[in-house]
Amino acid sequence: MTAEDMISLEEARELVVSKVNTMPVETVPVLDSVGRVCASEVRSDIDVSPFAHSAMDGFALRASELEGASKDGPKTLKVVGAIGAGDVFEGSMGAGECVRIMTGACLPDDADTVVKYENVDYMGGDGGAGTEVAFDSPVEMGENVRPAGDEAKAGEVIVRPGEVISCAGVGYLASCGALQIDTYARPRVAVMATGSELVPPSEVPCPGHIRESNAYAIAACIRAAGAEAAMLPIVKDDYDELARAVKSAASEFDFVITTGGAANGDFDFIKKVVASEGELLMTLVNMRPGKAQTFGFVDGTPVFGLPGNPAAAYCGFEMIIRPALRKMQGYAHLEHPCVTARLTQDVRKRDPRRIFMRSTLTKAADGSYEVTPASNQSSGLFGVIQRSNCMAIMPEGLDSKKTGDEVRCVLLDVPEEIEL
Repeated sequence: MTAEDMISLEEARELVVSKVNTMPVETVPVLDSVGRVCASEVRSDIDVSPFAHSAMDGFALRASELEGASKDGPKTLKVVGAIGAGDVFEGSMGAGECVRIMTGACLPDDADTVVKYENVDYMGGDGGAGTEVAFDSPVEMGENVRPAGDEAKAGEVIVRPGEVISCAGVGYLASCGALQIDTYARPRVAVMATGSELVPPSEVPCPGHIRESNAYAIAACIRAAGAEAAMLPIVKDDYDELARAVKSAASEFDFVITTGGAANGDFDFIKKVVASEGELLMTLVNMRPGKAQTFGFVDGTPVFGLPGNPAAAYCGFEMIIRPALRKMQGYAHLEHPCVTARLTQDVRKRDPRRIFMRSTLTKAADGSYEVTPASNQSSGLFGVIQRSNCMAIMPEGLDSKKTGDEVRCVLLDVPEEIEL
């Protein structure tokens, strides 16, 4: 196989993913670890919680005190103290005694159970120290008590390598005293748009020019993939200028992405630049939109040339580049999840390539999925992608689909970790 052979999407993805390496490990503050992959075992420095505590407001007591309690024969206990969160009961509970306790407060040494306020008769008092309260049913030992070490023991591994740290995970790590976390570094990705017709979005284009938008979309995709995006200046359709820009970016960044100039036109130079300045590995993928996908290395840095049409660039990123960037960050799950859905309309196929149709997935009354391709599938449109939540896949070949036929759909807004 040569770089100029048209290969399947699976071959393209495997080629790119296999050629990139996991980033080095870096230590970051726990708050900055959210969404990142843990790179080494994290252990708790204490028992969490470090003491048995009440799960709700109520009265701490020994469960044995309420044996035989009933509505006809309630058990009466004397309240000998009150404990708020952060307080410790210094005394002891004798027979027939209990302690008023707040949620999160440390359980007295003599207590093994908490009865919530709603199940207690204050007998006309306020339930404070010196009063008596009545209970009309027995309770099980340990009820409404969270034991010491309920979530983690001192020295226990709380997060393992390969786990993606969630928002709740940040709180868990903080509770265990883990404030510096080893994670895989986020790759720094350069993205540059190419084309002499392009002007910055801040300008009103004159005749023959258009606002540059691809780099913005791809930079957003890079961020959504967890990597760091750096938008470089627009590069004109000039071989030497593009070669200088690519070599400069390759010396500074972990991954370089260009948009535009990936085909075989007179002013399409990214293939030639990669081939002459480094190693060209891929140029054509059997997919639509986005057949022209350039991949190779310049000075040891992966360089990917996306097409200039917005939908083609977007599909190339999501289907090929995103999995590679996720691998670089240590993620185990690399590909978007897919579901099967029934078409709500006929789809006539005129191109033998695998086609990714920007579409909307909905749930039918019977719980199954239905998918409606957008009416305008032009590869030059961003707005259609904005209003889509999936891409319906039309397999290779010229077989058209009828309403009600099942197709696979790539979900664009569901994490790779979700198995459907």
